[in-house]
Amino acid sequence: MSRSHSDADLRHRLRAAGVRLTRQRLLLARILFARGNRHVTAEVLRHEAEQAGSPVATGTVYNTLHCFARAGLLREITVDSACNWFDTNTKLHHHFLHPGTGELEDIPEEGVRVAGLPDAPEGTRVAAVHVLVHLEEDRDPS
Repeated sequence: MSRSHSDADLRHRLRAAGVRLTRQRLLLARILFARGNRHVTAEVLRHEAEQAGSPVATGTVYNTLHCFARAGLLREITVDSACNWFDTNTKLHHHFLHPGTGELEDIPEEGVRVAGLPDAPEGTRVAAVHVLVHLEEDRDPS
């Protein structure tokens, strides 16, 4: 696919999601969606933009990721108060969290069964359940 065709597709995708186009948003969308489904942090995306010869301010990267998540283009996954990942796969699925690297790995939705959820508070309903499975390295028993 030519770059102009892919830019046209990205522009259409962003506009269809209600995202106002800017040069930085289009640049970051190119980087985010060029490699299929993946998980990124703002720091990783900022670094990739820099490596592509188009440095973008960290605040712009965070704002763009949150804008894309609000528009339904990304799924935000909070690992802890200091780390949010953004997933280009917005379909319902779950994740393994790898120790050390903190990276996420997809678990298909059918790979997890959740039972016994409590009733939602009055005036609300359960919209989705996301399971984050924290892994640890096997310890050598010797």
